[in-house]
Amino acid sequence: MQKKTELILNKDGSIFHLNLLPEDISHKIIIVGDPGRVEMIGTLFSEIRVRKENREFKTITGTFDNQEITVISSGIGTDNIDILLNELDALVNIDLGTGMPKEELTSLTIIRLGTSGGLRNDVPAGSYVLTEIAIGFDGLLHFYEGYDWILDTELSDFLTMYLEWPDTLSYPYAVNANKELVQLFSNEGYKKEATISAPGFYAPQGRKLRLETFDHEINEKLAVFEFRGKVICNYEMESSAIYGLSALLGHRALTICLVIGNRVTGEFVQDYKPMMKDLALKVLRTI
Repeated sequence: MQKKTELILNKDGSIFHLNLLPEDISHKIIIVGDPGRVEMIGTLFSEIRVRKENREFKTITGTFDNQEITVISSGIGTDNIDILLNELDALVNIDLGTGMPKEELTSLTIIRLGTSGGLRNDVPAGSYVLTEIAIGFDGLLHFYEGYDWILDTELSDFLTMYLEWPDTLSYPYAVNANKELVQLFSNEGYKKEATISAPGFYAPQGRKLRLETFDHEINEKLAVFEFRGKVICNYEMESSAIYGLSALLGHRALTICLVIGNRVTGEFVQDYKPMMKDLALKVLRTI
């Protein structure tokens, strides 16, 4: 029996932050950052059987094209993903009554749909990027044991040396998307490259308001980086944790992002919601 402070449940038996019961979710899950995007995707469902929310975690489970899918918002950042992924896994792979892992484990299919900032001239605003490799500047995965086998250490070591990465920051880590999901979406015309998952929106992504960044040229360096034929297309704030935790827990994960702004050209799409809806429809039809 686990300590009550390890696996925390609400009075109704639901998992603490997500406020969900095991029967509330499908084994196919779409993660979005914005809670408002959950309802937008819900308009594409023929019916919705679950609608729950707590804090930034808003969930619906419903039917699209005769299959059940769960859509849940994560809010922003890898710290939220740490909560979301662990609690989703607990819902399917831990007996909530005893706190012990089940003998037969379930693998979830997890697709993140998000917005991002392009880092190259050839990734204009309005592009869709499939994150084949997520590079984490966030450090979250370093808190977990046994992650070495899932990392692309050659890539992260090369990038760290190239950027002259300071020792005061968490060492970047690179995790590949699930190969089966990459193959499933390979015919959709998405750009398939690497993505940086940053631990913040401003200085961690090279933005300067009143405070200086640690490296004034980091975006220019990332824009021309190439390793083994792969380039870095965009910034976002969740995929490294999704890929890392999913791989450790035995789930399949993939991120597809709409580029709403290009950091090189300054181009920005103000009304991007119709594009997100089109992307959501393509993903729903594919999974």
